[in-house]
Amino acid sequence: MKSRKIVGGILAVALIGLTAGCTNAAKDEAAAQDSSVPAPFDASSITADDTIAALVPSSIRDKGVLAIGSDTTYAPAEFLGGDDGQTPIGFDVDLAEAIGAVLDLDVEFNTSEFSAILPALGTKYDLGVSTFGITTERMKTVNFVSYFIGGTSWAVETGNPKNIDMDDLCGKKVGVQTGTQQEDPDLIDRNAACLSAGKDAIEVVPLKNLSDVTTRLIAGGLDAMAAGTTSMSYAVSKSSDQMELLGDAYDVGLGGIAVAKGDLALSEATAQAINKLIADGTYQDILDAWGVSVIGIDNAEVNPTVGY
Repeated sequence: MKSRKIVGGILAVALIGLTAGCTNAAKDEAAAQDSSVPAPFDASSITADDTIAALVPSSIRDKGVLAIGSDTTYAPAEFLGGDDGQTPIGFDVDLAEAIGAVLDLDVEFNTSEFSAILPALGTKYDLGVSTFGITTERMKTVNFVSYFIGGTSWAVETGNPKNIDMDDLCGKKVGVQTGTQQEDPDLIDRNAACLSAGKDAIEVVPLKNLSDVTTRLIAGGLDAMAAGTTSMSYAVSKSSDQMELLGDAYDVGLGGIAVAKGDLALSEATAQAINKLIADGTYQDILDAWGVSVIGIDNAEVNPTVGY
């Protein structure tokens, strides 16, 4: 556990440095996004791989479109931007476009609440691309294809004016995005520990969008918040020094693209497409462009072994 926490700390620090390096714009968030995001990703140079594409189920190949469910409020992975402010952008979006190119499919991003994505796989969506942490519990209902390393991080208002201690959150008001690992099992377990010790319960405030959690923290409506390390580091770098990380990242592990449980063929096609992109350098180029190279992995796997 100690070694995992050290790795998490290194990951958090590295991500702060990388994301801060590409977010030096004005305090206005919209202006900052306009000047800090990479140029639009161009997948036209990626050659389709007929062997990998042949793995895709005929129902998807016939329609020629890979339907993706994504919570587009989770910068820098997926969020709305572009000239109209409504175009999905982020490193997940670029990676999905690249996967689609390898599979010779168009990619259609569909905005969804985070908690609604997994139940809709195989019916509404072909893939869930929304920085999902891979857990044993989630793999009971869906397949995962690993593609990044992430963790959990906490943040408070700058200067920690409420003297929040991550190891003593009993009686505190904590914000979290609905449906995330930070909500369940992390805060559920922490709250159970408070109650077992005869202390006040944690007042958990689950909100649909991470941006709403961040806004409420900055406004003083929360004592602290928890989120995925990559997005938390990005949020801190975009906060105009109004929030800061609290403690080290922890529960560092693999994140993945979700696929319907019965669709092993599409899962394998997705894994092979990612590995092709890793081998030819496209994967690393995408992560570098978004300042998140630290989350990269060397090999994508279907349903990898995880520790929790």
